Amino acid sequence: MLSILQTDRLILRSYKVSDAPTAQKLAGERGLAETTFLPHPYTLEAAKEWIQGHSKLIEAGSAYPFAVTMESTKELIGTMTIRVDKLHNKGELAYWIGRPYWGKGYATEAAQLIIDFGFNELNLNRIWAPIMSKNKASCKVMEKVGMSYEGTIKQDILRWGQYEDVDIYGLLKANDV
Repeated sequence: MLSILQTDRLILRSYKVSDAPTAQKLAGERGLAETTFLPHPYTLEAAKEWIQGHSKLIEAGSAYPFAVTMESTKELIGTMTIRVDKLHNKGELAYWIGRPYWGKGYATEAAQLIIDFGFNELNLNRIWAPIMSKNKASCKVMEKVGMSYEGTIKQDILRWGQYEDVDIYGLLKANDV
């Protein structure tokens, strides 16, 4: 079971299978998939399977997927996940926020909670995030939470027939303290 993480505006909690329709609707939007690593189309069955696999990931300590919800309404607005590389004591931050919630600071707020969780609860040494270079909003989020731009991997992924560059951002625990 995941810890519940909270700010004044957000609650990050474990996913429930009942979240699948909302997750599918938000994550299934093509505009979101264009600048993230989400599959498209994203089906309801895929959302259910993904959520049903969370308990094994958490139990193994290999990933901690959090549902990002509004504190006031409890509605699901996105996902924040930290994937753990135990061998190297580092975590990869992966996330998406549904388009209706863009530009309101939710990604920054939730990412900061996950970084704190990674360093303080999981005792990781490093947290990093790969961002499609064309996703300037996510690059800004990484900078706002204290991550540093570390470089660009040219034509790293093939997305819909086109090669995309990926920017890497990172933060060391020593820099966060």
